[in-house]
Amino acid sequence: MRVVFWVFVLLGTNLLNFGRADIHGGEQPLAKINILKTTLAFHYSSAQLTAQPSLLGSKGEDTQWVTVDIVNHHPTVDDWVGVFSPAKFDPSTCPADDIEEPYICSAPIKYKYANESDSDYLKTGKGSLRFRLINQRADFSFALFSGGLFEPKLVAVSNFITFANPKAPLYPRLALGKSWDEMTVTWTSGYDIDEAVPFVEWAKKGDLPVRSPAGTLTFKQNSMCGAPARTVGWRDPGFIHTSFLKNLWPNFQYTYRMGHLLTNGTVVWSKTYSFKAAPYPGQTSLQRVIVFGDMGKAERDGSNEYANYQPGSLNTTDQLINDLENFDIVFHIGDLPYANGYVSQWDQFTAQVEPIASAVPYMIASGNHERDWYNSGSFFDTDDSGGECGVPAETMFYYPAENTAKFWYSADYGLFKFCIADSEHDWRKGSEQYQFIEKCLASADRHKQPWLIFAAHRVLGYSSNYWYGQEGSFEEPEGRDDLQRLWQKYKVDIAFFGHVHNYERTCPIYQNQCVKKGINHYSGVVNGTIHVIVGGGGSHLSDFSSLTPFWSLYRDYDWGFVKLTAFNQSSLLFEYKKSRDGQVYDSFTISRDYKDVLACVHDGCEPTTLAT
Repeated sequence: MRVVFWVFVLLGTNLLNFGRADIHGGEQPLAKINILKTTLAFHYSSAQLTAQPSLLGSKGEDTQWVTVDIVNHHPTVDDWVGVFSPAKFDPSTCPADDIEEPYICSAPIKYKYANESDSDYLKTGKGSLRFRLINQRADFSFALFSGGLFEPKLVAVSNFITFANPKAPLYPRLALGKSWDEMTVTWTSGYDIDEAVPFVEWAKKGDLPVRSPAGTLTFKQNSMCGAPARTVGWRDPGFIHTSFLKNLWPNFQYTYRMGHLLTNGTVVWSKTYSFKAAPYPGQTSLQRVIVFGDMGKAERDGSNEYANYQPGSLNTTDQLINDLENFDIVFHIGDLPYANGYVSQWDQFTAQVEPIASAVPYMIASGNHERDWYNSGSFFDTDDSGGECGVPAETMFYYPAENTAKFWYSADYGLFKFCIADSEHDWRKGSEQYQFIEKCLASADRHKQPWLIFAAHRVLGYSSNYWYGQEGSFEEPEGRDDLQRLWQKYKVDIAFFGHVHNYERTCPIYQNQCVKKGINHYSGVVNGTIHVIVGGGGSHLSDFSSLTPFWSLYRDYDWGFVKLTAFNQSSLLFEYKKSRDGQVYDSFTISRDYKDVLACVHDGCEPTTLAT
């Protein structure tokens, strides 16, 4: 019977996630709920839930606080309140392809324990919870359960509430296009193309606005590869639109807003946003880059966080929001929301990063929690994506790849050349991705773009993480076997990795040997690559090995991010900042001339002859 099968799948997924908790950052909180085992207990008490206000966003808000009042004549310590969207979740919404139906076949989008509402809840049975809701294209209801998360008993359901315009265009995400003078705008709405035409209205400040059309994508439940994404974690993602703003003037400020032209001729508008266009490749100007991985998402109302799942996520987000005026582009190198198959969490994540992603290009890489699933073509045969197998990440965000299912791409930003690899697909010599990596690195004109950066999610270079130390490899198995010769040949300045949830910086290194002395300043010939782990974006922190390798110059067990500042072709500043206070805790500078990049080093030049 289907209900038995789904329960087995859900429990199996939970057990696997629990077994990996210390490696990958804990268990997705929604996976703790055995929602398919829900039973009805309306007769159990005369409990009541009341949610207010009933209409949200009446003044155009896309986020609003809701108060849920609880009256329960038989309170228990493990009572909890789940937020459901769409609001109707009885058996009529479940797939009707079997005789036996679960009462609820979809997980809530968030939850809180009822005893958080009032210290006297267990005595009085009365309390009040506050939830922060975002516009997610559907109405909401709140449900009170007893029996805890594993054997939930549905006690009461609230009134329905909704946003004034649930289909509104929301959560813009900027990204670089395939050309230096192009910016892409991606957003989410509830409008399919048969009811409204999507576009972006934009202008250089002081000019008349122009309109650029947008393409529309979505994905369906059968696009998911397994549970829970294909079962209890499924939620309709709405429609994802992308517009390409072209022929931008370098470094100029632009304003933009998203619009949907309805069939009756009216336009539904978003708020107005602004961004600065990218500099021309090689242009000498102040250019500032943020790099981190493994941030995840967290709820500002405190819900879902009982597993301490992504404890530093909001710290990093808020530090970047507060410092928006002081950086130009972000690279989030894998493990974005840790939705792990609970599709509703992608909306939550895009809402969380909107203040950043709407103002500067938000470039992403593929991580194991976006891509990996059994027999789905991922290099690592694990269930880390919760059945998503890359589909939400590849649809919700734009990145300038030739094929979005092959999550590798190059990006030019002024004095920087970025080569972004996909550690969840084969990168070894002879693979399609290896050929791309070499082509990307070789395409860097180091006179115009002296700062060559490589990035991937998993550690393909050096890390003294506890797990890698136990294996004795200090890297992903086979990670640097082939790639280090490319890093050396093309003189990569810095290689960034996430996956390990902490911060670590190596010396300039090649073949396990430090090739330059010093800790805080490097100059002269480029004869090795500095490897940086910057996976402390917000997820559960990872332990270091008790052994500190000689090549490890700085390690920090905390949440943080890296900022690169290019002043010109000869001077680069690297800073590691903690998310808790935004202060710099590790830094170094690089100074050099063009001839230092051209100079031959070991394995860094083609063989020469003595011919005259």
